[in-house]
Amino acid sequence: MKASTFPEWFSGAHSRFAPALLAERPNRAGKGLKAVMQEIDISTVVFALLAAFVVWKLRSVLGERADHDQQSRDKARPADAANGNAPIALSSTRASEGSNKEAEDLDPALSKGLEQIAIADPGFSKALFLNGAKGAYEMVISAFAAGDRQTLRDLLSKDVLESFTAAIADREQRGQTVLTTFVSIDNAEIKDVQVRGRTAQVTVQFQSKLITATKDRDGSVVDGSPDKVVDVVDVWTFSRELGSRDPNWRLVATEASA
Repeated sequence: MKASTFPEWFSGAHSRFAPALLAERPNRAGKGLKAVMQEIDISTVVFALLAAFVVWKLRSVLGERADHDQQSRDKARPADAANGNAPIALSSTRASEGSNKEAEDLDPALSKGLEQIAIADPGFSKALFLNGAKGAYEMVISAFAAGDRQTLRDLLSKDVLESFTAAIADREQRGQTVLTTFVSIDNAEIKDVQVRGRTAQVTVQFQSKLITATKDRDGSVVDGSPDKVVDVVDVWTFSRELGSRDPNWRLVATEASA
């Protein structure tokens, strides 16, 4: 049997049923063919208008509900943390997801330390921490090379800041400048986790590639090379007071590995 489309079906049904309807109406109501056609036209128009009103009403209601649902989802979605120069700022709602799974890949001692941090700070995440640590690593090295004390002040603990600013002052006194270009950070790996009271410390080993050169007042290179990429391994320790309103981890110790 050949299937008919809706227009074809409607047209065929109308042609089959209309003659019978027109034949009966004059006998029952005594009306002429023209009057019956007028009744059919008016009825059709009324039903069409009614159907259009129902469709419009449904669409308006559904549209309002869809807008309401979208607004509810937008309100429920946590905003990303914006921290300026903050080394590691965690979003507690987003970061807590999967933190236990991340710890499973680490040494048991490290996993235990990370779990202690997560208990005290549900927003802690290994992945977000390492992303922030890599960002801080690049910012600190670039700021140190440029002599940017303000940026360093936002990222370092008091003791480390004093050491870095003393080195910058000594360099400036000698008339030396440092040019540093980051090529890549190849790896960042957590090496140690300590929780003492409310203070957490996480040690990270960075493996990076840099181009760095130190020049004297005359522009002569006295250390490094402006054309050579070198492999660098640094071990840095970040610290934070758990439960503090300040979400930032600060650099508290540095160590260069051969």
